[in-house]
Amino acid sequence: MRESRPFDTPGQKAEVLVEALPFIRRFAGRTFVVKIGGRAMEDARLLDDFAEDVALLKFVGIQPVVVHGGGPQINKTLDSLKIPYKFVDGMRVTDPETLGVVEMVLLGKLNKEIVTMINSKGAKAVGLSGKDGNLIRARKLLAESGGKKVDLGQVGTVAAVETEVLRTLQRDHFIPVIAPIGAGTKGEGYNINADVVAGRVSEALQAEKLIMMTDQSGILGEDGGLVASLGRTDIQRLLQKGVIRDGMIPKVSACLEAVTHGVKKAHIVDGRLPHALLLEIFTREGAGTEILSK
Repeated sequence: MRESRPFDTPGQKAEVLVEALPFIRRFAGRTFVVKIGGRAMEDARLLDDFAEDVALLKFVGIQPVVVHGGGPQINKTLDSLKIPYKFVDGMRVTDPETLGVVEMVLLGKLNKEIVTMINSKGAKAVGLSGKDGNLIRARKLLAESGGKKVDLGQVGTVAAVETEVLRTLQRDHFIPVIAPIGAGTKGEGYNINADVVAGRVSEALQAEKLIMMTDQSGILGEDGGLVASLGRTDIQRLLQKGVIRDGMIPKVSACLEAVTHGVKKAHIVDGRLPHALLLEIFTREGAGTEILSK
């Protein structure tokens, strides 16, 4: 039997539902792009909560599109196969053998797990990579490290997003679940940062929201406290001071690009919280940091 909690009175439950009503009304029919990664994909309970949240969004009339990562799971598989790997400035060097493992983990395992969990909640999800329907056209990423050009192999960036397959799925009431693999002009595969894919997909769809789920409470300020809302000037200052660093940089950059190119709002939320997605969308307090274009 579930343990009783202080907010589990009928009145308090009703207040939660009433608080959500204006958000449901405002966002009905709108597209939300949600990127999931980190702890939320490794913890079975959090992943189950995420699947419930995505299904609920669909049932109240919102159009969710999911993009997922899988770096830790790829590392574990490479280790188990005794395939060495390395990173340059946080980017995985991807030779053909490594790309084969990346595709196996992202497409053959993680994508199907997320799709299956969403389907188990009564919604209809379909797994995709950027190769499906020419969804993500990619080009080789030209990287620099320490002032020198570095060949990362089959690591790419997004050249274009073709939304036809996504629009078709949305019209037929399916939830697209996208693995961040793109296709080059000759059909060659490219490993792409999932944050970048989520940002570019949200731009192409002119989404209402881009939501990045991470392993932090949101963006932290200079005092270490959570910042509820940030604009471009504040973000640039925190980047210059090294307050925003490491894996948070591509997330913030993707969010800024998105809101600059037509996405209404972007959010970085704490994916370690149960039902973080619902808390961010349907409560006044939210569960992370909102990023604005100005």
